Amino acid sequence: MTFVMKDTDIARVALLQPIRDAAGAGARLLELWPLQTALAMDNDAKYTEDLQVRVTREIARLLTGEDVTIADAEFVYEGATSIPGRPQPIVDATLAANEAYENITEYSTTADTQLVMASAGDLGVGWSEDQIEKVAEAVETISTYLTPDGKPLEAVASLEAVSQRLASALVAFCGMVQLLDISDDKGSQKALPCVLFLSELNERLGLPQVFVSERELREFVKILDNSKQKAVETAQYLAPLIEAEWENHRDKVLWDPDQAKKDAKAEDERKNKAALAAKFAHVKDDETKKPVEL
Repeated sequence: MTFVMKDTDIARVALLQPIRDAAGAGARLLELWPLQTALAMDNDAKYTEDLQVRVTREIARLLTGEDVTIADAEFVYEGATSIPGRPQPIVDATLAANEAYENITEYSTTADTQLVMASAGDLGVGWSEDQIEKVAEAVETISTYLTPDGKPLEAVASLEAVSQRLASALVAFCGMVQLLDISDDKGSQKALPCVLFLSELNERLGLPQVFVSERELREFVKILDNSKQKAVETAQYLAPLIEAEWENHRDKVLWDPDQAKKDAKAEDERKNKAALAAKFAHVKDDETKKPVEL
């Protein structure tokens, strides 16, 4: 199978309502840049760290079939090479996931195909020589097609721009995964480097990064393997996941601890009033007494 990028496929995907909904969330997130406060910058840095922990946890879960915890992933992210009481294969898989994650991070600026190949090697996903060659050619084609001048695109907080760029990224991702043999029980593992590539491609196209869980990747592979309109059906599946992640990212950037405390206090007071009102709801009003505000 030869990898090709088609304007018609991108246009068809860009017009899907779920893609436009996700693009709206992306545009609202991008509108926050450049970040204006130290708090927002710190929040975004924390989101970026948390994203790596979340992504590497999901990769390790898929590689091992074990219930890797956020705590496991956090320990490894912070430099642990063993965790007391936890199986070493879980730690080793999480270490490999972090190595792969960090190896590919420069792709968004350099478009270096070798970074994608190195990431796949770190994960040990078992690509054949033929698949390695085809994926390498695909990465080159994608980079040339979407960024012909060799430079990353500037972010644009526009519904139309985000729709077009997101559609381009997802069509590329879908086509790239199709180059692999995903019909067996290792299909989702083989697709892992492509998921890391998708996040980096997004950044190269001026879009925020994405998150795909182990369960979601398995479902994506199943849809891709069984669908007729592969780019359209997989985009329709992934778009709401991307929308939710971009909304989550925006909420994290805008989070204000002081306002959160005020909101929590107000909510507690509301609940207390509601509980008190319910407790005395059976008591009939005494019309001879003035009303008392709870």
